[in-house]
Amino acid sequence: MKKYLIPSFLILLFIASCTYVQKIQDGRTAVERKQYDVAVDLLEKEYSKSKSRVEKGKIAFLLGESYKMTGQGENAIKWYDIAYSNQYGTEALKEYAGALKNNEQYTEAMAAYKDLGLEIGSPYEYRKDIAAAKIAIDWLANPNPEYRVVPTDFNSNRSDYAPVPYTGRSLVFTSDRINATGEEKYNWTGADFSDLYIVDLETEEVRPFDIQLNTPSNEGTATFGADGNTIYFTRCADPGKFSDKYCKIMFSRRDGDMWSTPIMLNFTADKINYRHPTLAPDGKTLYFSADDPDGWGGYDLYHTTQMTDGWSEPKLLPRTVNTERGNEGFPFFDRDTLYFASDGHTGMGGLDIYRTVRRPDGTFTPVTNLKPPLNSGKDDFGYMVDYRANAEKSDVLAIGYFTSSREGNDDIYRYEKVVPPPVPEPPVEQEIVYKNILEGYVLEKIFAEAGNPNSALLGRKPLSGAEVAVTFGREKLNFTTGDDGFFTFELKDNTDYSFFVSREGYLNNTGFFSSKGIGKDPNNPVQTFETEIVLDKIYYDREIALENIYYDLDDDKIREDAQPTLRDLAENLKLNPDLNIQMASHTDCRGNDAYNQNLSQRRAQSAVNYLISLGIDPERLQAKGYGEERPTADCVCNRCTEEEHQQNRRTTFAVVE
Repeated sequence: MKKYLIPSFLILLFIASCTYVQKIQDGRTAVERKQYDVAVDLLEKEYSKSKSRVEKGKIAFLLGESYKMTGQGENAIKWYDIAYSNQYGTEALKEYAGALKNNEQYTEAMAAYKDLGLEIGSPYEYRKDIAAAKIAIDWLANPNPEYRVVPTDFNSNRSDYAPVPYTGRSLVFTSDRINATGEEKYNWTGADFSDLYIVDLETEEVRPFDIQLNTPSNEGTATFGADGNTIYFTRCADPGKFSDKYCKIMFSRRDGDMWSTPIMLNFTADKINYRHPTLAPDGKTLYFSADDPDGWGGYDLYHTTQMTDGWSEPKLLPRTVNTERGNEGFPFFDRDTLYFASDGHTGMGGLDIYRTVRRPDGTFTPVTNLKPPLNSGKDDFGYMVDYRANAEKSDVLAIGYFTSSREGNDDIYRYEKVVPPPVPEPPVEQEIVYKNILEGYVLEKIFAEAGNPNSALLGRKPLSGAEVAVTFGREKLNFTTGDDGFFTFELKDNTDYSFFVSREGYLNNTGFFSSKGIGKDPNNPVQTFETEIVLDKIYYDREIALENIYYDLDDDKIREDAQPTLRDLAENLKLNPDLNIQMASHTDCRGNDAYNQNLSQRRAQSAVNYLISLGIDPERLQAKGYGEERPTADCVCNRCTEEEHQQNRRTTFAVVE
C-alpha cells in the first residue's frame, strides 16, 4: 500500500476488503469508501457540471481531500482554496493552510492560519502551527550540516518505504510496485496492495521477499531478529465480517527455506491498530506504534518484553516521546538512541524524523528534530542505520537510509552522517539546574452555530474562571484560570498528576499527566510540556446527539460499537453527580408510527439500562422515545440511503433541570 498516499497516521491502516475495490458511480461515495484515486476523475466531472456555488464548494473540498490522500499537494492546495472561495467554510481554510505548510509555503501558511484563528474567534487554536512554520523557515535556511542525502537507484515509480537491514548486504522494504501479490487494485491509491521486497545493495536487484508471507492484503514495515530467522511485520487483512479495518503485528519463523504461517502477537486487542514493529538491540524488547484509546492520543509508541509464555502487556512511552494530539511511528534503535517519526512535535509539515536517547534507568531525553536535509515539509520517516556499509570517505561517521515523499511518491534515500563542523569552546561549566515545567490550558469548544452543540466544531478557545485542582500523592495544588485559560507549575520527577477541573455552567472534567520516564539532558536542562483540558458547556433541555450510538434495523439492543460512547457518558455523569439527563431515541421512517414509537422507547430504555449497569443512579435518568417524528437526515423516506436511515436511528441525551 502506498504510504505516502495515505495520511501519515493511517499508514497500513486499511485493508483489502470489498469496500476498497468495488465499483463506485459518484465522487462523494468514492470518498466515503476511501477510493480516492477513483474519486478524482468523478469529482472533476461533477464540478464542471455543477451550477450552484455551494455545490461547487462541496465538490471542491472533496477534490482537495482526494488529492491530499493521493499525495498531490499542489492540486490539494488549489482545490481547498476553491472550496473556501465557494463558501465551504473554515474546514476548507484549515486544510488549505495545512496543505501550504506541507508544501513548504510557510509564509502563506502562516497568513492562512492567522486568518483561520480570527475567523473562528480563537488565535489560540493555531498558535503552534504558526510558530512551527517560523521555525521551519529558519531550518530551511540553515540545514543540518551533519547529513548528506541522495535518493537510491532502486526506487520505483510507485511507493517504496520503511527499509530495514537484513542478512548480508541487503535491505527489506515495503512497496506497492506493479508486481505485488494479488490481482486487485487498491482504489485508495490506484496502485497495488503492498508487499515486502528485498534489495541486494551490491547489485540493486529487487525481488519479492517471500511468497509465503506476501498476500493479496497489505504487508509492510518489518523487523528481524539478529540471525534473520524471525520476522515481525504489519499485516492489514480481513479477519472477519466485523473487523475489516484493523492492522496487526504478525510473527513468523524461518526453518530452512520455509517461513511458518504468521501469527498475531498475544497482546493484540480488538479494534486497535498495531503497526511499525522494531526490535531493540537486546532482541527481547519490541517497540511499535498503536492507536490504543488509553494512550496519549492518536498513534503512540509502546514497548513490550518477550516472556517465556509470550509478550508482556505493552507499556506506553513517556510524554518526552509521545504527544497528546499527534501521531508517532516508525521506531528504530541505534544502540541507545531511538529514532522515530512524528507529526505532533514541532516539525516542518507532515511526519518528521526525531531522535531521543534511552537512559539506563529507562527514561528518555528530550527529542531532537533532525532538520533538513533529512526532514522536509512532506512525510519523512523510516530512519535506519546500516552498520555493514563501508564508509569510503574519512569524514563519514555512519551510513543509512530513510523514506521521504518530498518528490511526490514515497522514495528511499541514502544518507551519510558526517563529522560535524567545529563548535565554539563551551563556557566554563556551571552547576546544571534541571527543571520540568507543565503548562496547562483549560478550553471550551467553538461551534459553527453559537449555542448549538450539534453544529460543526470549529475549534477551542481559552476558558476563564475555571477551577483546577491538581493532585499528586498526598499533595494538592489549586489554580483559577484567567482570560488565557492558563495554569503552570514545576513537575516533580517520576510523579503522576491528576486534574479535576470545574466551572459554573460547564461539565466537570478530569485530566492526567505523568513525569515518569522523562529523562534529564544537560543540553536541555529545562523542559516544558503542555496539557489541555476541555470543558463542555451545559445546554439545558437541548438534545445532543451521541456519536456511534446506532441500532440495527428493528432492534433495540446496544451494539458493541455503541458501548464506548455510553461508558464515556457514564464517566461524565459520575464526575457531575448533580446532573440528571434524559436519554432519547429516534427511529428511521420505515414502519408504522405506533411501531416506531414503541421501538424508540425500547431503544432509549436500553441505553438507560446500560448506564444503570455502569453504576448510574436510575433516579438521574429518563428514557424518551420519539419514533420517526424528528429525523435529522434531509431525505425523502423512500429515497433515503441506508446510511441516512442509520443516521436517523440515533440516540441523544439532554441535561434536564
